[in-house]
Amino acid sequence: MYSLDVGNLDERIQRAFKRYGGEAPAHELRLEVLFGQCRFPPLADLARQIFETFPAPLLRVTFRHQERWRIATIRPLALHRLGRESRELLGSALDSYLSRRWRAPKARQPARYDLAILYDPKDPQPPSNDKALRQFIRAGQVLGVDVELIERRDYARLAEYDALFIRETTRINHHTYRFAKRAESEGMVVIDDPRSILRCTNKVYLAELLRAHAIPAPKTVIAGSGDLDAMEAAIGYPMVLKVPDGSFSQGVVKAADRGQMLEQAQNLLAKSELILAQEFLYTEFDWRIGILNGEPLYACQYFMSQSHWQIVQYDGSGGFTEGRFKTWPVLQVPEQVLNVALRAARLVGDGLYGVDLKQGQQGVYVIEVNDNPNIDAGVEDAVLKERLYRTIMAEFVRRLDARRNRT
Repeated sequence: MYSLDVGNLDERIQRAFKRYGGEAPAHELRLEVLFGQCRFPPLADLARQIFETFPAPLLRVTFRHQERWRIATIRPLALHRLGRESRELLGSALDSYLSRRWRAPKARQPARYDLAILYDPKDPQPPSNDKALRQFIRAGQVLGVDVELIERRDYARLAEYDALFIRETTRINHHTYRFAKRAESEGMVVIDDPRSILRCTNKVYLAELLRAHAIPAPKTVIAGSGDLDAMEAAIGYPMVLKVPDGSFSQGVVKAADRGQMLEQAQNLLAKSELILAQEFLYTEFDWRIGILNGEPLYACQYFMSQSHWQIVQYDGSGGFTEGRFKTWPVLQVPEQVLNVALRAARLVGDGLYGVDLKQGQQGVYVIEVNDNPNIDAGVEDAVLKERLYRTIMAEFVRRLDARRNRT
């Protein structure tokens, strides 16, 4: 239960013990947590967080140090085992707890369904910003759906919900994929579904899928460490090199000559057995067509970052800059762009996708299909406004109703 419910509590423990300073014992510390309070001020925040996670009135928490501090045990504590100082603290902690203002909840109609949105509040580049998440919650309320934001630590509670909407950047060897698999096994409606995550996050698979179905895409070669000469001959310069599972332009580099290619390829092959090489097609912007259940939902043009060849430019120290954008009504998007985007998305599934395309004199090319596309307030919703969020929530309701009718 500790590993599932409080996966990020380790970080809080390390920060708390740094504040605790030199008074901490060498290997073990027992802490009494009484209604969320303790006798050691540097650990007060940690005690409150433990009480919020495990809401028992009296707890004894044992910390042990093996390379780093971790919780060894969390046990209920009997009243008669409290010393004099702890009894005094219990009195004040109980008074504080009972002095909270209590209000009777307003009577309201029970929700038809419960939906969880998985997100990471610390992600500097989340798929949806805070305002967009609030819009999803409001849209759910209008449709009779209780929407709750959950985090990685809420894995054990997942089966309490009817549906899961992943608004955290997905990867295969990652908790987002485990959440999707668990939701699917529980019979929940889930977007992104595990199959879509598998197909979209693996750029090698996606490149082969597009090629097999004659979807126009930049010339692409899949290469290992022994294929660099053949890759160079097939693609030429400049070329773009990618790792199979990069996101947000990370793990994507450009090589203008053989020296750069060898250096960049070796760096990428140190992290991945295979890399992708693509011909470089420069355009002022990329199209992003949002597609839900096989139908176009929104359309954006993302322009390249200033004096750069990508939409997002990283500075090497964790910072980044992004180019400007323009959101279009779907009916005003060039027909060829829409048709190619729909063909590519339908190969992946019937979920929510963002298809990235380049449009030039030679035609329209699919760059990739994203299973977890950005939906940010002020960007992708600039045309549809709240209707964008309501459409997505309505699709959850449609699928939930269909599942209920089948059962």
